[in-house]
Amino acid sequence: MIQVCNDPESLSEAAARLFVKRSRHAVQVQNQFSVALAGGHTPERTYQILSEPPFHDQVPWTKVHVFWSDERCVPPDDPRSNAHMAHQALLDRAPIPPDQIHPIRCNQNPQQAAEEYESLLRDFFAGRSPCFDLILLGLGENGHTASIFPGTPAVEEQERWVIAVFVAEQAMWRITMTPLLINRAAMVTFLVAGTAKARVLQRVLDGPFEPYDLPAQLIQPVSGGLDWIVDEAAYRELIKTKVDDRSCSA
Repeated sequence: MIQVCNDPESLSEAAARLFVKRSRHAVQVQNQFSVALAGGHTPERTYQILSEPPFHDQVPWTKVHVFWSDERCVPPDDPRSNAHMAHQALLDRAPIPPDQIHPIRCNQNPQQAAEEYESLLRDFFAGRSPCFDLILLGLGENGHTASIFPGTPAVEEQERWVIAVFVAEQAMWRITMTPLLINRAAMVTFLVAGTAKARVLQRVLDGPFEPYDLPAQLIQPVSGGLDWIVDEAAYRELIKTKVDDRSCSA
């Protein structure tokens, strides 16, 4: 489903409503809610909204387990850290038990960091399907999502849940969940805003299947739970070809 919002603010509010809805449903059914957060500017505003009334008061925070879909290999207090951003925007204001917040600890050995995070995830999902209740993702202008960049080993990974990738254009190691794990989620939601994303969004959704160049096309949850929440600016290339749900209202 595609939800088209007037602007980034209404997009962020729609994502916050989704977070509330999915968390409350998961806790009602299974007494916990597992979510993998995304980095980037668009999710940051969603997290800020979730930290404030009325949304903050509607989330069963003590039952929430927080993970990350990817992380940059930088110190934990680095502004580029996805976990650092999420703490500043939301987690430091939410009454989540500290042992239910699970950051990717990317030390000086990226491969070891990936192995440790996969081990943590396997322990968390021990005895059951590795199915997140919600995974939030962004979309890069080059078609990447999480840290699944074009031409990197993450695109073709068929066994690992988490791997380390070196992004040459950034001269940086990153840790990422792989499509194998992401596609097992009960719900995956992309948040996409801005004119700069319009062309790549059109290519990902309407273009030929070219996952090596457009890794976001690999995200196809086996449960069928895939949502796109986008603003008008990002959606403009798709207006004539794809309309599923143009409502961002409550």
